[in-house]
Amino acid sequence: MSLDALPMPGSMTSAAALEVATAYHSPALLNHSLRAYVWAAASGVAKGIPFDAELLYVAALFHDIGLVPAFDSHTVAFEEAGGHVAQVFAAGAGWPAKRRARLSDVIVRHMWPWVEVSIDPEGHLLARATATEVVGKDADDYSAGFRAEVLDRYPRLDLTEQFLTCFQAQAARKPGTAAAGAVRSGLADRMASNPLDSTA
Repeated sequence: MSLDALPMPGSMTSAAALEVATAYHSPALLNHSLRAYVWAAASGVAKGIPFDAELLYVAALFHDIGLVPAFDSHTVAFEEAGGHVAQVFAAGAGWPAKRRARLSDVIVRHMWPWVEVSIDPEGHLLARATATEVVGKDADDYSAGFRAEVLDRYPRLDLTEQFLTCFQAQAARKPGTAAAGAVRSGLADRMASNPLDSTA
């Protein structure tokens, strides 16, 4: 599989989503979001899972926007905050209400331990891709050559340090969230052994 062979949406909405993500994410979080789309799309293509490329791409770009200072909420989990931000963006882009709700669902569900592919293919793909990104889960599903190509185009930079700091802050302020649960269950150790960092 080649990176350039993956479906990359070329809509005005996709371009605007990338512009917004670039404005608010750190370089490491932006690359993380782009890689999340790449892993998700590659998995969908390889496994024959039909998916809406534009919906998945926009969801990937916004899935962690609730972690950035401008949109960090002290009252709801970061994935819920991100879903709200994405819905506002999508409304401005002219998406109908049902599609905006789908976008939010995909973002919220990326923190679920499992998303049923038959119910939500984009949510399933993004949840698996973000697990690959953060702790290296199923990284071997992708060939060494493809992983190297992705990491060369979208370097990991200091993602591990930034992401762990963000999650620890979320856990301290919102102990009932999935992020807090991840921290309590040994996220730091799992991130430290992510094979993607050893090849980055």
